[in-house]
This record gives sequence, structure tokens and C-alpha cells, in this order.
Amino acid sequence: MEFQLPITIPSLPQPIRYGEKILLTGSCFTEHIGSQLIDWKFDVLQNPNGILFDAASVAESLVSYIQNKQFTADDLVYFNELWHSWQHHSHFSGMDRDAVLEKINASQRRAHAFLKEARWLVITLGSSFSYRLASEAPQEWKKGVPGIGRIEGQLTGPAVGSPVPLSVANCHRAPGKTFVKHLMTIEEIIIALDSTLYQLFYFNPGIKVIFTVSPVRHIRDGVVENNRSKARLIEAVHHLVSKFDRLYYFPAYELVIDVLRDYRFFDIDMVHPNYPATTFVLEKFVQHYIDPAAQPLLEAVKKIVIARRHKPFQPETQAHQRFLRDHYEKALELTRQYPFLDLKEELEYFAR
Repeated sequence: MEFQLPITIPSLPQPIRYGEKILLTGSCFTEHIGSQLIDWKFDVLQNPNGILFDAASVAESLVSYIQNKQFTADDLVYFNELWHSWQHHSHFSGMDRDAVLEKINASQRRAHAFLKEARWLVITLGSSFSYRLASEAPQEWKKGVPGIGRIEGQLTGPAVGSPVPLSVANCHRAPGKTFVKHLMTIEEIIIALDSTLYQLFYFNPGIKVIFTVSPVRHIRDGVVENNRSKARLIEAVHHLVSKFDRLYYFPAYELVIDVLRDYRFFDIDMVHPNYPATTFVLEKFVQHYIDPAAQPLLEAVKKIVIARRHKPFQPETQAHQRFLRDHYEKALELTRQYPFLDLKEELEYFAR
């Protein structure tokens, strides 16, 4: 008797291997995948702008990495005693404008260099809803909309040739009337990502892209609106995957919503997948997307990382000293066999 819907996940024809650079960008679910890959000592850079939810913000951020855009004071806004960038997460914000700019631009430079050499780009899209500054949004977006806009239509300026304003990736708790909210159409999502992919493949001809759709529910939009939003992302992504031979779709959304499909796999907020759910998704990712030849090494690295996080009750005992010594030798042997592994933190801990 089957208690779960069966799901077919095609394995990658050339799976991910150790030593290959992986850039991850997108929603908070991106960080579940990225944090585990970092723990397992893959060469990872995740979310250079911080968490991004909508396709327009993801596309704009990737183009900024390709162009190595350097932000200036004109790109920042000041309120609530802090300097912010509408294109960056709040962890870039601060009281010192120059320090904020340096932090942002250092991240831009690192992302530009990393993306140029990356073998993989993992994009996790969270929502089809996009935000624009109300002061810059085309007037037709705002017709009949009190306060925060909520309409559908083409993302075009009020006149031919007028620039489309940049999406707001993070609202920084500014008043709702500051923004116009727009549910992107499937066509708009495809156009934004398609243009970005062409620039990306010219910039880095060897890169491959894995798309996922986040299973995190955006309930603030409403249950029906969240489902419409996710459906548009899924349709747009599958259109692109069918178009390009170096694009792949990993069904993180379907694994949680359709295979697990139970509220016991969500946190208390009923929105975010919990630890068992994310572990289940990651197991499928490893099974189908990580090179089988790399998986024994991955398991060995896991054991070293778990040992590093072990907190002894009696650290001065001989038993714990043997524990440290044994794992130091194991970590050292791994670095000898696999020089690309960065186990410096673990070696320093075990060497105490």
C-alpha cells in the first residue's frame, strides 16, 4: 500500500561534484540548500544580495553581478535612522552610509568573480508578486488602487521608451503606501528570466542552472493568491527548462506540497517546512543531483562536521581528548586525499 504519491526526479546527466563552484540565489528556502552544501564543504556562495523572493528581483540581481555594478550614495535611502538599499536585504543596512556601500559593493565584486567561474547556479523563486516604489511605478499600475497597489498588467512604463523602475527586493518595513504591489504574469516572469539567462550564458558559457520553486507559503498574500503565484512560477520555469538544454528543475515544491502533504511537516506558523521536511528534500537533492562518486566523501565530511559541533560535558577527560585526536587525524587525512576540502575550522577545533 502506497502512503505517498510517487514522484519521478530525473538525475542530472552531469551531476554536481566537489570542487565545482555553486552560486545560490533566491528565497529563504535557498538557504536551506545552501547552508547544507556549505556544511558539506562544497564551494558555495549564497544570496549575495540577501534573500530575494520574486523573479524580477532575482533577474535584476544576477544582471548586476554580471555587470559588476557598483552602488553609489544615490542608490541608498535613509529612514528609521539607517541607510538601506531597496535591492538588498536588511543585513546590509546600517547607520554609516559609506560602510553600507562598502559592504554592498564588496558583495557585488565577490559575486561577479564567483559567477564568472561558477559551474552551477541554483535559483529558488518564492513569489510572483513584485513590488515597485509608488513614486516611480507607471500610473496605470495604480489606477483605482488605494494605498498599496494590487493590479495585473504589463510591466511597462507610462510611455514608449520610459524605463521600468527596479523592483524592490526588500521593503525594510517602510509604510505600505511607499510601494505598488504587482502580480507578475507568466509572460513577464519568462521575459525577465530569459533575458537574464542570455546575458549569463554569454558571461559564463559553461554554467548550468537549477531552478526550484520554494514550498514556503506566502500566506500574507492570501491562500488563493499564493497558489496563483506559485502556479505562475512553475509554468514560467518549465517553459525556460524546455527552451534551454542547460537548465534543470528540482521539484522542492512538489516534494513538500504533494509528496509529504501534511501539516506535521511544517513549523508552527504553518508556512515554513520544518527540519524533517527540509531533510527529506535535501536527501532527494543529494540522491539525484550530487555525483554518486562524491557521496562517500560527503558522508565522511558530515561525520567530521557533526563531531566538530559535539559539546562535551567534561572536556578535560581523556576520553574527550582521544575523541579530538581521532577526529583531527580523520580530518587531516581527508584534506590530504582531497586538497580542495576546506576543513581549517574543524582542524583548529580538534587541535586544541
